[in-house]
Amino acid sequence: MSVTGLTAASDGFDSAQQTVRVAVMGAGFMGQVHAEAARRAGGSIVAAVASRPEGAAAAARAVGADQGYPDLATLLDHAELDVLHVCTPNASHAPAAAAALAAGVHVVCEKPLATGSAEAVALVRAAGERVTAVPFVYRFHPMVRELRARIAAGEAGVLASVTGGYLQDWLSRPSDDDWRVDAALGGPSRAFADIGSHWCDLFEFVTGDRIARLSARTAVVHERARSNGRPTEDVATMHFTTAAGMVGTLVVSQVAAGRKNRLHLELSGTEASFGFDQEDPERLWVGRRDGGQTLLRDPGTLHPSATRYVRLPAGHAQGYQDCFDAFVADTYQAVRGGEVPDGLPTFADGLRAVRITEAVLTSAASDGAWIEVPA
Repeated sequence: MSVTGLTAASDGFDSAQQTVRVAVMGAGFMGQVHAEAARRAGGSIVAAVASRPEGAAAAARAVGADQGYPDLATLLDHAELDVLHVCTPNASHAPAAAAALAAGVHVVCEKPLATGSAEAVALVRAAGERVTAVPFVYRFHPMVRELRARIAAGEAGVLASVTGGYLQDWLSRPSDDDWRVDAALGGPSRAFADIGSHWCDLFEFVTGDRIARLSARTAVVHERARSNGRPTEDVATMHFTTAAGMVGTLVVSQVAAGRKNRLHLELSGTEASFGFDQEDPERLWVGRRDGGQTLLRDPGTLHPSATRYVRLPAGHAQGYQDCFDAFVADTYQAVRGGEVPDGLPTFADGLRAVRITEAVLTSAASDGAWIEVPA
C-alpha cells in the first residue's frame, strides 16, 4: 500500500486541491454520509470495507467505491490510500483506527472514538503527524460559529448557567432494535456515548469552558432481546459544574416520542443569553434585559468565522449534510498539507468525549455521586 503523496487532480486544480484517496469502512447510513461528503471535498472513494467479508461488493456499491475489500487488513495491504473513514459499530472503532495509523493512513473515525479511555489515549499517542478527526459536525453550523465568536468577544458577560438536551425517539418502542443496543457492539454506553457526547462537545466548543465535575443518572426504559442481559441506557441526565464556575443541566434521551434529532442548548449570561437548536439551525436567539432578537444565517451580518461555513445565500436553508461536508473539507485541507482549520475536532476531542462518558457511567453507578472529569 502506498500513502506517499496525493494523486494529482485530473482537471488542472493546483496542489491544494489534489485528489484524496479515500476508503470507507462500514457502508450503512453513516458510511454513506461520509462518502458523499468525501466526494464533495474532492475525494475519490477508491475502496470500501463491509462489517462482514461477504458484504464487500455490496459495501462498494452503497458508498460508490471503486472496489470492495473483505476486511481491513486486506485493504491496508493492497489499496493506494490516503484516508480511512471508520463508520462501523462502536467496538470496532479503536482497533480499526489503530491499524490504519500503524499503516501510515490518516483517519476519520466515528464517535465514540473508543469504548474506553485507555484505548482512546493510545490512539491519540499513535496519531503522530497523521491527521485524525472525529465528526462532531455540529461545530460546523454557521450559527454555532457565530455563537462561539460572540461568547469569545465577551458579549454574554459572565456566563452563569446552561441548560439543554439531545432528544430522539427512534428507540421509543419496545420493538425498536439496532446493533447499538448490544453492548458487545455498541459499548457500555448507548444514548450518552451516541448523542450526549455531541452535546458536551458543542457546549465546550462554543464556550471554551470545560465540564469539571458531574453528577449523573441513567435509566433503561426498554430492555430489548438483543441486549443479552446487558442493557445500555435509554435516558441519561447530568448536572455539572465547569472549570470557570458555570452550572449546567443536560437531558439525553432516545425514547422521547416526537423528537427526531433535537440538540439544543441555552446559555444564560449576565449581559446576554443565547439559544441554539440543531433542528432550526438557521437561527440563533439572543436575549437581553431590554429585549431579544433572532439572528438569521445571513453572510452579510455574520462574524467571519461563521461566514466561512456559509454555502448558500440567506434564505436558502443549510443543514446536516452541509455540516458534514464542511467537516470533511476541513479534514482534507489538513491531509493535503494545508493549515489545520480552527475548530477541527481531532482524536483529542474524541478522547475528551470518552472521558466524560466514563464519568457519567461511574456517577450513575454510584447513585449520582459527584465525579471529577479528567482534564
